Amino acid sequence: MGIGLCVLAAPEIVVGAVIVVGVVVVGAAIKEALDAYELRGSSSEKEEPAPQTKPASQELSAKRKTKPEPSGQDWFPPGPTGPLERERRPECRPVPVPHAGEDAPHNECADKFPPNRYPGMDVLVDGVRFDALQVGVRVLWEIKTHRFDTYNGFIREREIEKEFEQLNKERDAALACGYDFVVGVSTGAHRLALLKQDPTFKIVVTGCKR
Repeated sequence: MGIGLCVLAAPEIVVGAVIVVGVVVVGAAIKEALDAYELRGSSSEKEEPAPQTKPASQELSAKRKTKPEPSGQDWFPPGPTGPLERERRPECRPVPVPHAGEDAPHNECADKFPPNRYPGMDVLVDGVRFDALQVGVRVLWEIKTHRFDTYNGFIREREIEKEFEQLNKERDAALACGYDFVVGVSTGAHRLALLKQDPTFKIVVTGCKR
């Protein structure tokens, strides 16, 4: 009661006490805040930073940089192919040789109709004899001047069979060396008979007479 009376009796004492108590409370709050900050700081120092991934664009650019540049040889055009390369084979070079037979009308047709690059000559290509090599183009010719229309049916069939043994051999040799192959015959009937046997051949009517 005495203390209470003293407080009531002296208000300035009460105010001072409140001030002292307030300072103590504020100081305690500041200390708690500092302690909490120190705890957060120590925990953040222990955490490891999360790994960062490179953007996809950076990885692609890195791969492009490490890829070796092509050498100069990679840009060379391919070597020549087709007839030019085949002609380098010695057996594919045309070799003029005298006409094999003494059939003057036949030889004259072979020289004039294609026309022949080597008049008066046959041509050897890959060991096979042809009647003519046409001027200005890579075309080999076989000329037929038989009087096919005068043969009976049996003789015609035997003649066609015999001719195709020769024509197949000649065409194979010509194509293998990069040449085209054409057969010249004197009449339309002869042409039709050959095409009936094999329509893949190139056959023209020369009109040459015997």
